[in-house]
Amino acid sequence: MKSSVRVDYSLLAVESEHTVHAMLEVAAPEHSGGDRRPLNLALVIDRSGSMNGPKLEGAKQAARFLVERLGPDDTMALITFDDTVDLLSPSAVPDKAAMRSVIDGIDTGGMTNLSGGWLKGAEELRRIHEEGQRRVLLLSDGHTNVGMTAPGQLVSMAEGLRGERITTTTIGFGDGFDEDLLSAMATAAGGNAYFAEGPEDAARVFNEEFEGLATVVSQNVSVEITPISDVKLLGVLHEYPTVSVPGGLQVELGDFFGGENRRVIFEFAIPNVAELGEKHIANVVLRYTSVGDAVEMHQVTIPVHVNVVPSSEAEGVEADREVVDEVTIIEAAEDRKRAIELADQHRHEEAARLLEDRRRQMEDRRRHSSRPDEFSTEMDELGYSTERLRSGTYDAGTRKQLEIERWRAMQSKKKREWKNPDDKERW
Repeated sequence: MKSSVRVDYSLLAVESEHTVHAMLEVAAPEHSGGDRRPLNLALVIDRSGSMNGPKLEGAKQAARFLVERLGPDDTMALITFDDTVDLLSPSAVPDKAAMRSVIDGIDTGGMTNLSGGWLKGAEELRRIHEEGQRRVLLLSDGHTNVGMTAPGQLVSMAEGLRGERITTTTIGFGDGFDEDLLSAMATAAGGNAYFAEGPEDAARVFNEEFEGLATVVSQNVSVEITPISDVKLLGVLHEYPTVSVPGGLQVELGDFFGGENRRVIFEFAIPNVAELGEKHIANVVLRYTSVGDAVEMHQVTIPVHVNVVPSSEAEGVEADREVVDEVTIIEAAEDRKRAIELADQHRHEEAARLLEDRRRQMEDRRRHSSRPDEFSTEMDELGYSTERLRSGTYDAGTRKQLEIERWRAMQSKKKREWKNPDDKERW
């Protein structure tokens, strides 16, 4: 894993207070293409009445796709839920023909006991003690209305499962699911969140998830940030699970697939500094376990420094473009969240103006950006949502797309190209 830290302003004026953004960038090596660690999966499918028809057929098609991709050392459990929970196949190396037959027999039922199905999947994974990843893939098209329904409790349980090394990826299907809950569960559980707009999207989502799981090169990646002396850590701008540690904060980044690159922005308050010269403001400690031919634990400490200079020398110094670009992406994500809140209150014009203003700011910034193509994509997405808000066509699907775009930005997860040459669209 390659790692580096850069700050937006490395030259600070003496005898002045400053707020500094520091960006940790972590780049995982490419997957070797050789043997991978086993995958232990629990596929949990919502079969409530609203899944009837093309939705359920799309989910079943995606499940068959997943079964065919599993290797001889992988395990899979299959669970369905409506108002009740059914364990159709316990965790085991699947007999693919038998599993396909079980999938074919899934039919729709009643209400949505999401918590019951999800926890049954986690229960199955607890029985797996072999080396490898353990992940629940939770697919639902509705709001939980049976069993445990309190969002805070579900998110807290997702965080607890992550502590047991059981992660959860959530896949929201269609226009009826609770995107706020599913994205929050994915964040707390260290997995991914997806929006499958239609039945044809389900297999593509499963493909992206499987490609990531099959090429994991580093697991349990975490970052500990400890400010030095009188410097204060104001917070982490990206949306990752965090926990307080003596003198600082630990951020859980989860697993990295081959070639993945992620960033973490943290913010410091630096008080008046009376002396010129280099100032050590923080330590960043990166910890991870590399997987592959050998499993090894690693720890890397990166000191963060700034230079205190006369005010005349600090004037006019340009900010680091990479850091400013990432902060801008995060600010756009925060505006998406606010736009969703406004639209929920039927204040569509205010929401549209907010996104339009952000798009205009990004257009100005793009001229100096180190990532102009990414900015162009962001601007297109913001423009689309603005148009929907203004035209009266803002609907549940648009809201879900805004939430997933926000979630990806706050997790520093980039859209990936499909490796299937017959499918050149981006998710």
